Amino acid sequence: MSENTEAPLLELRDVNTYYGSIHILQGVSLTVQPGEFVALLGGNACGKSTTLKTALGLVTPRSGSVLINGVDVTGEKPAARIRRGIAVVPENRRLFGPMTVMENLQLGAFTRKDVSKEDYDYVFELFPRVAERRNQVAGTLSGGEQQMVAVARALMAKPKLLLMDEPSMGLAPVLVEQSFEMISQLNAKGVAMLVVEQNANMALSVADRGYVLQTGRVVLQGPAAELARDDELRRAYLGR
Repeated sequence: MSENTEAPLLELRDVNTYYGSIHILQGVSLTVQPGEFVALLGGNACGKSTTLKTALGLVTPRSGSVLINGVDVTGEKPAARIRRGIAVVPENRRLFGPMTVMENLQLGAFTRKDVSKEDYDYVFELFPRVAERRNQVAGTLSGGEQQMVAVARALMAKPKLLLMDEPSMGLAPVLVEQSFEMISQLNAKGVAMLVVEQNANMALSVADRGYVLQTGRVVLQGPAAELARDDELRRAYLGR
């Protein structure tokens, strides 16, 4: 089936995902358009990370569909979806600690056969600190440096869409701001984003649209600026 360039880059249609007998995602539908920054918000254990895992193919929904560029990929493995233009920055970065930064970057390009020096130059230009640390063992980096390497590793796959799971987790407040500034710059270069984040204030300040999950259901959705003004969301997640 050919890709439909007018379709959303990513679409979940009425997805129901289970872990054993536990119904985690309950009829979740969402879209990410090319170049768009979408925030996925909600409290602990509401299904945010499971939504990303379902989009990437790490878990398969019991019903509903996952589409990339209009193509139903519900039965495809993660590697096939990565080849279609999706990459992920997992929660807690998940770098290969005993390996060097350069080796981590090489693993990020495992689905590609056309990797060139220019690809490495691109991420080194985006993240000069990563270039400086290229021969350092990844497990010895600071939290902020590990976040840069994790994003650089994902970019080695040349994604059209970047899935990010809690990019602010474990970072000092000043690094949280730097992290979202970095994410916004990538988005401005045309990389679409679906970002899971508990820091709703920060996420909505840079996102185009947002979805709010509660116990596995989408309970709010809309433009980020409107969600930031929503009284229910502000009471529940923005601390106001």
